[in-house]
Amino acid sequence: MKASDGLKGKSVRFISAYGELRHDYPIDMLANKMHAQYIGKEVFMTESSTLKDLLAQQTKEGILYSPMQDGWVRCYACGHRCKIPPEKDGICKVRFNHEGKLYVPTGYVGALQLDPVEKKPFFHAYPGSKALSFGMLGCDYHCAYCQNWITSQAIRDPLAESSPEQMSPEAFVDLAVRNGAKIVTSTYNEPLITSEWAVEIFALAKKFGLVTSYVSNGNGTPEVIDFIQPYVDLYKIDLKGFRQRSYSQLGGVLQNVLDTIKRVYERKIWLEVVTLVIPGFNDSKEELTDIAQYLVSVSPDIPWHVTAFHQDYRMMDHDNTKAGSLLKAREIGLNAGLHYVYAGNRPGEVEDSENTWCPACHATVVERHGYRVLRNEIRNGCCNRCGTTIPGRWQ
Repeated sequence: MKASDGLKGKSVRFISAYGELRHDYPIDMLANKMHAQYIGKEVFMTESSTLKDLLAQQTKEGILYSPMQDGWVRCYACGHRCKIPPEKDGICKVRFNHEGKLYVPTGYVGALQLDPVEKKPFFHAYPGSKALSFGMLGCDYHCAYCQNWITSQAIRDPLAESSPEQMSPEAFVDLAVRNGAKIVTSTYNEPLITSEWAVEIFALAKKFGLVTSYVSNGNGTPEVIDFIQPYVDLYKIDLKGFRQRSYSQLGGVLQNVLDTIKRVYERKIWLEVVTLVIPGFNDSKEELTDIAQYLVSVSPDIPWHVTAFHQDYRMMDHDNTKAGSLLKAREIGLNAGLHYVYAGNRPGEVEDSENTWCPACHATVVERHGYRVLRNEIRNGCCNRCGTTIPGRWQ
């Protein structure tokens, strides 16, 4: 029996913003074409198995850990730095101790999508380029408003029905190249907790000239940032607020994220920061000012995206963010001294705040509408009008 025979009729979650890609490749179609290498051995749930059992098959011994006494291990993949006893999981639920060794996710994707890089969002990195994004399952946070809860909360929440599809690094990179992606991105769940798998993909992707990126909550450690630094070119961090009481609701520690922002910037990985502005949660003038001032203290050239919240998952008791609130947040960032502040998730409703402006002559150097680049006037990394350097990764 072929690996794909037991999976006929099921589909890979492969979605695209581009017309040339099929939506939902049927697995049996892939098996009948040259794309058959995208699907590995069959892995599917029986009536008695669980998603946790299924994911346990897709693991290997990790790198980001150290052994401890009595068979315990210490994990360094995220800021929780879990001390894990034998036969138990870390907080993320996907890294676990088996017989004194830490096992970590490998060899599958939980979601796969081709998008403009602006959707990540990266506004200062290769405007208009395609990014092939992949996610695994699990997260070290439990945000009530998570827009990717189907993948991130797949083990914690029985309503999050996600299933992994086996894929090799070679198949993923081949898929990116075939579809004209310049960038590959680890996202949809928290990439830090699956860093061994991301590095395996990224190491191969770089040999083919691809740019690599993380879309992350920033709950890092010095060890994991050192581990991924040679392989990650772009890093987007969600700074979800500036109050520990809010981070406690999400399962995180604010200081870990602030430290990761500094570490990523100091290691010269291109960094952009996003704050999802949630009415009544993190949208006070004082809190937004604190965020902006902190980013300025690291570098005024860090792009800050203030984006609109919409009711999702378990947070249905907060209003959706209005365009006017985003414009006020943007003004706070600019007044604090940031050079590049963008309002997002409200295309066409936020005046010209989706555009990149030269901080010296105020010319529009990149004009956007939503995720579409309408005009790019950056030449050799500089404003085409006055020659001022616009920080980013442009070529």
